[in-house]
Amino acid sequence: KGSSAAADGAKRQLEKGCDYVLIDCPAGIEQGFKNATAAAHEAIIVTTPEVSAIRDADRIIGLLESSGLHNPKLIINRIAPEMVKRGDMMDQKDVESLLAVEVIGLVPADEQTVVAANRGIPVVHNAKSSAGGAFMRIAARVDGEDIPLMDLEPKNSLLSRFKGMVG
Repeated sequence: KGSSAAADGAKRQLEKGCDYVLIDCPAGIEQGFKNATAAAHEAIIVTTPEVSAIRDADRIIGLLESSGLHNPKLIINRIAPEMVKRGDMMDQKDVESLLAVEVIGLVPADEQTVVAANRGIPVVHNAKSSAGGAFMRIAARVDGEDIPLMDLEPKNSLLSRFKGMVG
């Protein structure tokens, strides 16, 4: 019980000085997950458009709702538009229909994420990173701005290829 009182005190201190506190917790029923959800007011689930990840996300949605955290939001990470176009990866609509939660962000697969992580620099500071741009849009949306989801449709027109060549 002593650790619970300490956690409550820490929670109150954070709430006084912060607009948002993000807790990256393990996706399971372990104590870390239970501790994080006990202190949470809202939940955002991050998943990839892969069958096993969607299954895990669905389980987490159930656990969140049973612990009193209703209406979690969803970020779909590492979407490869070309794979979606070929039918080798689920798209946003597929994931939404399986999980029945609001999507607040789409993050494209982006090698700049790996580069940024290896350099120890947040990917949002890399102007070349489409994932960094997606994270900035998600942050704005979480903060209440009305910003549309990132368009991840592959650009195959002659005009879009020309724009890509000239920047």
